[in-house]
Amino acid sequence: MSAPDLSPPASGARQAPRTGRLTGSAALRLHLTLALGLAASAAAFVIEVFRALGGNTLSWVYVVEWPMLAAFGTYMWWSLFTGRDRRTPPGSSRPSAEVVPDEKLEAWTRYVRELEEADGEAGNRSL
Repeated sequence: MSAPDLSPPASGARQAPRTGRLTGSAALRLHLTLALGLAASAAAFVIEVFRALGGNTLSWVYVVEWPMLAAFGTYMWWSLFTGRDRRTPPGSSRPSAEVVPDEKLEAWTRYVRELEEADGEAGNRSL
């Protein structure tokens, strides 16, 4: 087994992060997920209202919880749909492509290579 290549990727190999709204099948899957989630939340809300009106006092907590869950799902849908999860926040900088040498890592890599070479030489002798 050889040591892993720890060199940074070529500058042309990087892809720019996608920004903007989702389109195509990704957007369709996201919309369907939201629709199913809202339908499930609405159904659970109605069930819990009937249970709460029937005397189950704990169900009043769920009567409030299901609309909050639907609102959070809608917020997440909007964030994913508009691409807020793929943008760099303002004021933050992207990590530079410049790699700072790590002396301990380089020493470890040399040590592993020496062990692999010694293991390879020992394996050749035993054949």
